[in-house]
Amino acid sequence: MRKKSPKARREKPQPFENTIHWIDTFTDWIGRTVAWLIVPLTLGLTWEVISRYGFDAPTIWAYDMSYMLYAALFMLGCAYALHKGGHIRTDIFWEKWSVRRKSTVDLIAYVVFFFPAIIMLLASSVDEAYYAWSIAEQSEQTAWRPALWPLKSLVPLTMFLLLVQGISELLKVLHAVRTGKLFEKKEGFEV
Repeated sequence: MRKKSPKARREKPQPFENTIHWIDTFTDWIGRTVAWLIVPLTLGLTWEVISRYGFDAPTIWAYDMSYMLYAALFMLGCAYALHKGGHIRTDIFWEKWSVRRKSTVDLIAYVVFFFPAIIMLLASSVDEAYYAWSIAEQSEQTAWRPALWPLKSLVPLTMFLLLVQGISELLKVLHAVRTGKLFEKKEGFEV
C-alpha cells in the first residue's frame, strides 16, 4: 500500500472556509486602500492651516473636504474594523465565558440585531442616495457647495460592505459554536 504524502492527507478546505477567506481578503484590501484617504485629508488640512494662519487667506473648500474625507474614511473602514475586532464590546462577563458561549451570544446578536439593522439601513440608504443623485444634491454648509451625492452614496456601500463582512463573521461564529474553537483570533484594538 502506498503512503499518502502530507499534502494529500490534509483535509480540503470546507466551502465556508473558502468563503471566509475570500471575504476577509476582500475586506482587508478595502480597509488598507481606504486608509490612504488619511493622506489627502492630512494634506488638505495642513494646507488650510498654513493658508489661514500663514497667509491670512483661508480656503473655501477645506471644511467640506475634511468632513467628507473623514466620513468616507470612517464609514468605509467599518467592515475592516468588524473583521479585526475593533468595534466596542462590553467585557464584564465576556472574558470569563467559554468560546462556545461567546460564540452563541455572537450568533444571536448577528441574527437578531446585526443583520436586520444592516439590511434596514441598506434599504433606506439606497433611497437616500438615489434621491441625492436625482436632484444633484449639493452641500449648503459653505460657499463652495460641493456635490453631496458621492458622500450619500457611501452609506449604502458601507452597509453592503458590513453585510458581506457580517456573513464572514457569522460563518466564523457558527464554526466556533459547532467545534468550541475560534476560527481565528481577533486582533482587537485598544484606545
